[in-house]
Amino acid sequence: MIKAESLTRTYGKIVAVDNVSFQIEHGEIVGLLGHNGAGKTTIMKMLTGYLEPTTGIATVNGVDVASNRIEVQQNTGYLPENCPVYPDMKVLDYLDYIATLRGVPKDKKNERIVYAIDKTRLRDVALQQVNTLSRGYRQRLGVAQAILNSPQILILDEPTNGLDPSQIKEMRSLIRELSQNATVVISTHIMQEVQAVCGRVLIINRGKLALDASMEALRTSNRLLVSVDQDEEKTKSIIDKLPGVSIVSSREADNQYHYVLEVSTSSDSNSSAEEIAPEAARAFVQNGARLYALHPQVRDLETIFGEIAGGNRDA
Repeated sequence: MIKAESLTRTYGKIVAVDNVSFQIEHGEIVGLLGHNGAGKTTIMKMLTGYLEPTTGIATVNGVDVASNRIEVQQNTGYLPENCPVYPDMKVLDYLDYIATLRGVPKDKKNERIVYAIDKTRLRDVALQQVNTLSRGYRQRLGVAQAILNSPQILILDEPTNGLDPSQIKEMRSLIRELSQNATVVISTHIMQEVQAVCGRVLIINRGKLALDASMEALRTSNRLLVSVDQDEEKTKSIIDKLPGVSIVSSREADNQYHYVLEVSTSSDSNSSAEEIAPEAARAFVQNGARLYALHPQVRDLETIFGEIAGGNRDA
């Protein structure tokens, strides 16, 4: 389990991460989503002990990261944004060297290296020097070194960066497999990555945690789009009879009134827009309204991210 409590990191007057708190359970795959410079990498470095928070606490399986950095790193696999590799070493030698640094027992070292090579499809280049590898192979080597020590926590910064479509598919499959025995955090600015493999998303905007939600919750709409022949006053009198429903916006066009209605998640009904749609339709018709359209508003991750982060790209 990973727990962040009020994590803050400043550089002089610049606040890179601002009072961020969250908890990630074992077996979850969580996407850390934000523009480049939003603070994602800084958060990952604090979770892995490569950077101390200015204030706040990060714990991994109950262990304080800042006070027990080596212990945490021995149980954590980390793929940084620019994974440090030794260009003159062969792939096999590099993994052997990293396994030694990570404290992998000698009697298990070969087994773990073969596992990492096979999982990341590096067998064909195992005897090549690192500096001869393509960007995609180097990225896979970065993932291989991250899983050498059978980590309980796996933190991946842009894991599919530089991979072709076929390799991306393989990487996503590997991440799902690894999550069976580890907690996985993926930092990315690519929404498709989060949608493809994550069960939950944390959106970081200007160093702050702007959203923490499951992908299932995001797919459940709490807004209805309605087109009727009733003006706002008449429409309000109708929806006032529906518990937890309110008008978010309205506009008139072509002798029709178009509304966005919001269903409160804290209302007594605790219903989604899809669940309350039939009741809303009946209410309009029974009150003499001519109903042209009524359906849940579809808001995908891209739409939600755009609403939260907009064009902000600085941290």
